[in-house]
Amino acid sequence: MAFTDNGGMREMLAGRIGRRDIRAICLQCCDGGDDCVRETLFSLISDDDDRVAYNALWVLTHFDGEGRDWLLLRRSILIDRLLTEKHTGKRRLMLSLLDKMPVAEDDVRTDYLDFCMAKINSTEPYGIRALCLKQAFAQCRFYPELTQELLCAIEMMEHGEMSAGIRSARNNIMKQISRL
Repeated sequence: MAFTDNGGMREMLAGRIGRRDIRAICLQCCDGGDDCVRETLFSLISDDDDRVAYNALWVLTHFDGEGRDWLLLRRSILIDRLLTEKHTGKRRLMLSLLDKMPVAEDDVRTDYLDFCMAKINSTEPYGIRALCLKQAFAQCRFYPELTQELLCAIEMMEHGEMSAGIRSARNNIMKQISRL
């Protein structure tokens, strides 16, 4: 299945997609894939139809190799989109995509770090809180004063509800902080 225009991919993403659909799109996008198809898919994460945008993000989480490298170049756009997103599922998928990307010292964005820090002890679903905790650490680890601020947020977690996943993420980050 080859996508010759935005409408064909959008039509596919407007419905229910399965493993075969995801694989077909990824084959066209990754490892020598077509930049035009990738750009089309990436543009659909901002579609007005939540299902289309969610499915586009879901496909992007399956990128590997060259596809992930291509996505890394769009990190800033993805963060900008995340900061304004209201849909919980799309926020979780965007955070999952960002969590797969390496973070260097010059990749730290204060607006994104503030977003992550605010979500750690919020009423957001556990998955978003755990991903925000991981992303906050990924950015704070370069700066002792930010790491200290993260430790304060982690201490505040003791007073709220924690799922096993959040507890595990917190314990893993505490181990990593102790090694800094």
